[in-house]
Amino acid sequence: MDESARQEIARLLGQEVKRVAPLSGGDINEAWRVELADGTSVFAKTNSRASAGMFRSEARGLSWLAEAKALHVPGVLGVSERALVLEHLEPGRPGRDFDERLGRGLAALHGTGAPGFGLDHDNFIGSLAQANAKASAPGWAAFYRERRLLPQVKLAVDAGFVSPRMRRALSTLLDQLEERVGPPEPASRLHGDLWGGNLVCAAPAEPCLIDPAVYGGHREVDLAMMRLFGGFSARVFAAYEEASPLAPGAEERFPLYQLYYLLVHVNLFGVGYLGQLDAVLTRLGVN
Repeated sequence: MDESARQEIARLLGQEVKRVAPLSGGDINEAWRVELADGTSVFAKTNSRASAGMFRSEARGLSWLAEAKALHVPGVLGVSERALVLEHLEPGRPGRDFDERLGRGLAALHGTGAPGFGLDHDNFIGSLAQANAKASAPGWAAFYRERRLLPQVKLAVDAGFVSPRMRRALSTLLDQLEERVGPPEPASRLHGDLWGGNLVCAAPAEPCLIDPAVYGGHREVDLAMMRLFGGFSARVFAAYEEASPLAPGAEERFPLYQLYYLLVHVNLFGVGYLGQLDAVLTRLGVN
């Protein structure tokens, strides 16, 4: 950690930084365990080139999830344009009921709800901007088309990642969303980027969510992301279903919601994810 970052954290917390140690994880920011003058430790993310508002929107997202009192999220201790300081979570070991607590806690988080589809401010997924304004028409299909799929499709097309065949398939799918998104549901309070790396076990054995990309959306979006790259047991999903049963056809809709995350990964990391994107379009019958 450079001296300017140390001074920034000291300013945010009102006390001297005594020691810092780098932590692994994350592709965008640097992560640190920071020991303060009073002997306490905190977690800090720093990035001298962070996009404007990135850390502040993450802090707001963590606070929004914490309001639900459904699953633990790290407390926000300080935030600026180049640093985010959070409660330090000592790692724990998952107990026998860890997966059940996660599934039921996620159902409770979603059930807390949101004022509508979207959010009162824009935020980020990874380093990509994520727009959350209301769509031009009410309902989930319009929001998913206009605020999720279309911006990522445009980025991928402009970068030359998407072939003409894949572009036609995506266009067909966009035209069919109203028939594909399932029965109407109220907006759920979503984590928004719930892959295995954004779940940690905090001591002693507490499921804890980190690095959100929050908004009000369809609850199947979080569940679809959880299935995309693995890392969650069948018991998690069974516990969720016991607490809050899904509408019929959810399994067939998961690829539709995985599509957004695969487009994000193509735009962040390149053509290595095109194969998975192509496979999902095939599963959806538009390829």
